[in-house]
Amino acid sequence: MKYFAKIRYLGTDFCGFQVQPECRTVQGELNIAAEKLFGVPCRITGCSRTDSGVHANEFCITIEPVGEKIPTIPPKSLPRAFSTVLPWDLSLYEAKEVSPEFHPRYDARGKEYVYKIYNACVTNPFVAKRAWQIQRKITDDGLLKMRMAARCFIGEHDFSAFMSVNSDVESTVRTIFDLRIEKNGDDIEIFISADGFLYNMVRIIVGTLVQVAFGNISVEDMPSIINGKSREKAGMTAPPEGLYLNKVFY
Repeated sequence: MKYFAKIRYLGTDFCGFQVQPECRTVQGELNIAAEKLFGVPCRITGCSRTDSGVHANEFCITIEPVGEKIPTIPPKSLPRAFSTVLPWDLSLYEAKEVSPEFHPRYDARGKEYVYKIYNACVTNPFVAKRAWQIQRKITDDGLLKMRMAARCFIGEHDFSAFMSVNSDVESTVRTIFDLRIEKNGDDIEIFISADGFLYNMVRIIVGTLVQVAFGNISVEDMPSIINGKSREKAGMTAPPEGLYLNKVFY
């Protein structure tokens, strides 16, 4: 049986999703937990990669036990079973059976990320490592400029300017479906959905929007920055702790 499952995790103490030697990773913890439950090694495949410190509200995986004698665990029982063997900062909360051909990465039609900013003059220890804490006030005018700049990203573009240097990809063209900014008190959330993302693309877009809010980059310059395809012209890379994979679309 091939299982499809949704997991969520707090990325603070993980070196990303993918297994790495001598590092604590999400995939590594899932491998250990799955083998305990099934009694055999399991092939864990993820829908994406996440960097160190990045979180996930919804991350999709497949689980394939490998062996001759594999116990049958009903998909509806997997969340409760995994809760007994997973660490506190990682949970599996939904599961079902899928066809052997299904792939959680290649069959995905798109993803949505949310980036969280805590904008107050005094830091909050309860959001430490879970949001980017910016103590300089983003004014209402700055927020308006961020939203105006955000519109420039929607659609199909070559996002070379918003990708970490030396990234190895065949194409840097992506389509952003939606980019919206919501504010509630001191909390600012930036939602970005697209058919795919380049390495650090969301964090660079967020860093650029923050610099627009502070007047370091003008809204009028955004089209030329996008079309110029130069990483040096775009803004800073926002820190990883504010980034969450929020949804995966199939």
